[in-house]
Amino acid sequence: MIRPSVLLFAFVISAPALYRYVLDQLDLTDVMIRFIIAVPIAALLLAALRFVTAGYGRNGDGGEATAVTPTPLGEAERPA
Repeated sequence: MIRPSVLLFAFVISAPALYRYVLDQLDLTDVMIRFIIAVPIAALLLAALRFVTAGYGRNGDGGEATAVTPTPLGEAERPA
């Protein structure tokens, strides 16, 4: 099943060809071929984006936060 986001992205990629069809510079066959080529390219690009962003927002330790109490640094402990 192709995701709707893939079809939308493929439409955006092939939009210049559709615009050239409206101006009678391309045939409908050429526009459809460019759209069909854009679908797997869009699927690969969006899959790569999903793979890269899959781990963002997840916490590996079960979601519990670590409590930290702030303590002031003494004169000897301050970094230079």
